[in-house]
Amino acid sequence: MKTVTSKDGTRIAYDQYGEGMPLILVTGALGTRTKTAQGQLAGILYKDFAVIDYDRRGRGDSTDTQPYAVEREIEDIEALIDAVGGQAYLYGMSSGAVLALEAAAKLPDKVKKLAMYEPPFIIDDSRPPLPADYVEQLNEATAEGRRSDAVEIFMTQALLIPVEFVQMMKNAPMAQTFSEGVKPPDWSDMEKVAHTLAYDGLIARDYLAGRPLPKGQWNAYQSPAVVIVGENSEPFFHDAAKALAADMPNVKVRVLEGQDHAVSPAALGPVLAEFFCA
Repeated sequence: MKTVTSKDGTRIAYDQYGEGMPLILVTGALGTRTKTAQGQLAGILYKDFAVIDYDRRGRGDSTDTQPYAVEREIEDIEALIDAVGGQAYLYGMSSGAVLALEAAAKLPDKVKKLAMYEPPFIIDDSRPPLPADYVEQLNEATAEGRRSDAVEIFMTQALLIPVEFVQMMKNAPMAQTFSEGVKPPDWSDMEKVAHTLAYDGLIARDYLAGRPLPKGQWNAYQSPAVVIVGENSEPFFHDAAKALAADMPNVKVRVLEGQDHAVSPAALGPVLAEFFCA
């Protein structure tokens, strides 16, 4: 494990695998560098890149500094980029894709290429928007020590998982609940980082209300970018990818056959390698 100190003094922990052009992996909600599929992804990509798998602030071995602001997470990414040579590729997953996109727009000279997997923009009526008080619900639950409730709010309101299935997730190992495909962390591991769910909620908050994306929001980023969507994912992910590609100057859409939001690293890795190596 290595660490870098962000602008506000927060210590960001990361692992580096391989050599070459740095590729920073930005995980989504509840992810940490040791408990998500991103570790498996790093094991695929390290042959071509210096893969940087890090704990976002407030998670794992990274520290945290209050008050939270999305700008602080962008500063964390910039600190990582500076620590590994001053330029890097970025890959973000889900809400981490939104964070990576925001970082690329703020740091266009430092982010050479950008890949995103299913940024969860809700831009039409293809799925219900999140409640206006979603972030406040999460903050209230964690402030009162109800970490399990915060995870349940995320599962039922953001992911739209039925309450009955969420109860199964609480009471059985994930390997038993999910017999196939990529499995989420165990419930106890998700509780440990439940306070950061509000961070992801703030990152994506302006884009979860069922309204079109703001025109030109990220046009400061002119370098190559790709939005990857699982073939079997919900329609709103496909709508969001097309809207983003239509609005930005150098973005393409790639549909990954047979995949959904719980994307397989084995399926995703070669697609990322092809894009970043081109």
